[in-house]
Amino acid sequence: MTGTPHVVSDVMTHTVLALRHGAAFKDIVKAMQQWQVSAAPVLDDDGRVGGVVSEADLLRKEQVRADAPGRPPESDRTKARAVTAEELMTVPAITVHPGATLPEAARTMARHGVKRLPVVDADGLLRGVVSRADLLKVFLRDDEDIAEEIRREIVPHLFPDSAEPVRVRVRDGVVTLTGRVPDTALVPVASGWVRGVDGVVAVDCALAGPPRRPDLDPDLPDPQPVPPA
Repeated sequence: MTGTPHVVSDVMTHTVLALRHGAAFKDIVKAMQQWQVSAAPVLDDDGRVGGVVSEADLLRKEQVRADAPGRPPESDRTKARAVTAEELMTVPAITVHPGATLPEAARTMARHGVKRLPVVDADGLLRGVVSRADLLKVFLRDDEDIAEEIRREIVPHLFPDSAEPVRVRVRDGVVTLTGRVPDTALVPVASGWVRGVDGVVAVDCALAGPPRRPDLDPDLPDPQPVPPA
């Protein structure tokens, strides 16, 4: 993986299970077991995503049967009577666009409490599915690949006139920055930019300001590393 930021289309699964409106209950169960997925988008005749059928939707039949002595909510009873994907599906479908960043997709999943999102284009056509596991793929990025991006895309822009090179080391996704820079006000900015690089787990910023000049600054202590913001 290279480049920042990565987007949903970089990690999504392109070959996915999709259901038609008329798909029968038992066929849906069989298909989801064969594909080993917990939910599947439902497409209309034009290939647009109209809703999603999840295991929770399918299990309403068992839940209502178990609650037979009482009176379940009407929505549960309606789902329990459903026999096709169109009747079972949850609408509207929570979707994401191929160009959405990975943090955007993660926030959408967290906000709606779902584990996967259909990926749709501007016309609402299904292009793939992105799951929580897909979003974690970015953390498989090679350490040296991360370090090279930071050296190329961040260090020259923030610290072009450093008295000594800013050293970048990455181990298991943890970035360590060392060296002296002319303007310590930019150190928190550097930490923030590095933290936003795909695959970065944490940042240990040990950048310091320029060395003290005894002849000009006799009463100033040696500058100390500035902690990240």
